[in-house]
Amino acid sequence: MQYLAEIDIMPLEALLDPAGKAVSHSMATLGLGEISKVRIGKHIQLTLEADSKEAAEQKVEEACKRLLANEIMEKFTFSVTELQTA
Repeated sequence: MQYLAEIDIMPLEALLDPAGKAVSHSMATLGLGEISKVRIGKHIQLTLEADSKEAAEQKVEEACKRLLANEIMEKFTFSVTELQTA
């Protein structure tokens, strides 16, 4: 079966997010001062083959831990959904 994984990777709250901080400061310049505490991360979408949703989730978690996210500086969340074949 084919599955679609949607992965969000964000910097840990305790760490400085220079890109987010720069965007936060720019909001006031654009007249959007009510927006603050911007954090910028990554969104990854991938398709994979697996025998079950649980197996797909295990593969996605392994990919996140081994390659996609640096767990020292980032946290990740993901969802896996089965792709319907037409």
